[in-house]
Amino acid sequence: MIALRLKDLDWRNPAVGIVQQKTGNPLTLPLPPLIAGRLAEYLLKERPDTGDEHVFVRSVAPHTEFPAHCSIYDVIRRVFKAAGTDRARVGTRLLRHNAATRLLRAGTPLPTISAILGHSNPDSTNVYLGMDTEQVRACVLLIPLPALQGAGR
Repeated sequence: MIALRLKDLDWRNPAVGIVQQKTGNPLTLPLPPLIAGRLAEYLLKERPDTGDEHVFVRSVAPHTEFPAHCSIYDVIRRVFKAAGTDRARVGTRLLRHNAATRLLRAGTPLPTISAILGHSNPDSTNVYLGMDTEQVRACVLLIPLPALQGAGR
């Protein structure tokens, strides 16, 4: 997202087009109304006036793209700290874990979650999925007590 450019945003069919950093594969993601609204607000009211084509630019001059991936990591750490969360391992990976787990809880199919995360193999997505206690409970089989009483004889 740090490399997102203004031309990557499709406002008519709310979507964002990116190229996966690791694979180089293009990916089109839906732009939910809440995110689209916040993004539009940022672009119209908060983003510094600059000729730079990147969506997210430095807030202090020169208003240019962020220099590296570690820049977004620093921004995320500051946001978490300002929110009162002082975890040692916050960053983009934590956000990916959270997004994947929330999508799973909302009933999103695994192949869709994989596509959103940019994984070509759905098995790669399992690392990002947290265990959902409610889903595990739904898988438990209830065994009648009389069946257990005769066990082991």
